Amino acid sequence: MEAKFYYVGIRVKDIDESVKFYSKLLGMKETERHTIEATKGTVAGLKSSDGKLDLELNHYDRGSPYYVKYAAGEGLDHLAFGVADLDAVLRRAKKLGYTAIHEVKTEKSRWAYVEDPNGIWIELFQG
Repeated sequence: MEAKFYYVGIRVKDIDESVKFYSKLLGMKETERHTIEATKGTVAGLKSSDGKLDLELNHYDRGSPYYVKYAAGEGLDHLAFGVADLDAVLRRAKKLGYTAIHEVKTEKSRWAYVEDPNGIWIELFQG
């Protein structure tokens, strides 16, 4: 099974201030911003000026099941990997003792998370 590393997702306190920081200081370009009803969160996608790195900023308001009080240094939200067959990878993960801790479906996509041995959420999506 081969997985392609796509991007890093970090949790942020203020999405507008965070976009401003990454764009003004580091020259990243905002490529998208939308709310995901299934997570009750706002997502902003940024791309590095050389096009080699994608960064996803995630902000969750109090009504989101992902909302937690923000603590500095705990902002890593998840690492994302695209896989050829999501269902096959989830079956393999379960066989290895890593069950999906959460799955999200929207009109356009579906993804699932498993925890690595350190508790870091790993997003898997078909891509």
